Amino acid sequence: MHRLLKILPLAALLGAPSLPASAEPRIYGWVENGLLLPENLPVKAKLDTGAQTSSLDAKDLRRFERDGEPWVRFTVEVKEQGKNRRVTFERKVVRDVKVRGAGGAERRPVVLMSICIGERRYDEQFSLNNRSKMIYPVLIGRRTLEQMGVVDVSRTYTVQPSCAGDALR
Repeated sequence: MHRLLKILPLAALLGAPSLPASAEPRIYGWVENGLLLPENLPVKAKLDTGAQTSSLDAKDLRRFERDGEPWVRFTVEVKEQGKNRRVTFERKVVRDVKVRGAGGAERRPVVLMSICIGERRYDEQFSLNNRSKMIYPVLIGRRTLEQMGVVDVSRTYTVQPSCAGDALR
C-alpha cells in the first residue's frame, strides 16, 4: 500500500484517467503474460510507456488484397512448454505507420488484434515488425496502457490471462 501512495500522485500528474474515490487502480508489472485472441496464443508482453502504439513480433509478412482492401498475412512464433509454436494470422491493415530508426525510415502495417491481459480483453492496434532480436514478442504501448492502469517497474507477472468467453476454449 505504501508503494501505491507513491505511485498515485505521479499517475495523477501524468494525466492518468480519473478513478472513482472507492476504486483502486490495477497495478501491472513492466512485463505481463497475455493471450492473443481468439487463437489463445500465450505471449509475454512488455508494458512500454515510451511507445505510443503496441507492436507485435511478426514474421513472413505478406501483403495482399481481399475485396479491394489491404490485408496482411504473418506468422507469430512463441515458445510454449519448451516447444516452438507458430501460428499464422490474417488481418486487415487499418493503416501504415512510418518508423524512423538508425537504418532509415520504414513503413509498417498496423492491424487490429485482441489480447487478454489479466481479466480483460483489449482490442487494439498493433504495428507488425520482426522483433526477433527483442526479448519480448509483444510491446504494449500507451494507447492500450491508458485503459489498463498503473505500471510498477519494480514488478513483473502480476496477473495471469483469464478472460471470459472466447479467451478460453
